[in-house]
Amino acid sequence: MKKYNTIIFDLDGTLLNTIGDIADSVNYILKKYNHPIRTYEEILSYVGNGSKKLIEKALPEGRNTPNFKSIFEEYLNHYLRNNNIKTAPYEGIMELLDELYVKNYKLAIVSNKNDNNVKSLNKIYFGTYIETAIGESKNVKRKPAPDMVYNAINELSAGIERALYIGDSEVDILTAKNANMHCISVTWGFRDKEFLKENGAEHLIDEPCELLEFLGEEPVMKGASI
Repeated sequence: MKKYNTIIFDLDGTLLNTIGDIADSVNYILKKYNHPIRTYEEILSYVGNGSKKLIEKALPEGRNTPNFKSIFEEYLNHYLRNNNIKTAPYEGIMELLDELYVKNYKLAIVSNKNDNNVKSLNKIYFGTYIETAIGESKNVKRKPAPDMVYNAINELSAGIERALYIGDSEVDILTAKNANMHCISVTWGFRDKEFLKENGAEHLIDEPCELLEFLGEEPVMKGASI
């Protein structure tokens, strides 16, 4: 029997490099409301805790900014319309998902990105492989709370004891810990290797194919019991 039969992925910085489109939408809003624009590096440091926290950090006065709610809503709308211009899967991700699909793993995405964007991008890139994709909404606590993970596990009719979490940030490490799951941290995303180690990463991979080496399983027929 496989040790794991379910893989839960983070989205931004893990499956997709989304920072270009996120940064462009953030700076579009900042410029429109006469606030200083931010560098990619700054915006990279702001992501991970949801869209509202991203905009709060990007604005000089944070949530005390006049019309904060309107600015935030306009960002969400602009990004939803422009979330697939520069965005692309990381090298090796599609091959990884194809292998996991062939090997009959249950796959899901959980992300602090707005739920509409998560479902939109999953449908564009990963719909063949991943049916369950959950983002931030009023109905579920965002990561590092384990709620999204539990919802994904339930949708997959899976068990937490045989699920593995894959992410690129300190938020993902905490999420896996709070869900009582093992975590694999990827080094190609939005946080570097040393930062991940300092924040408790126990298992790191530098390329997507290394996850297959970690799992160490031979292919099984689709529909076979695992």
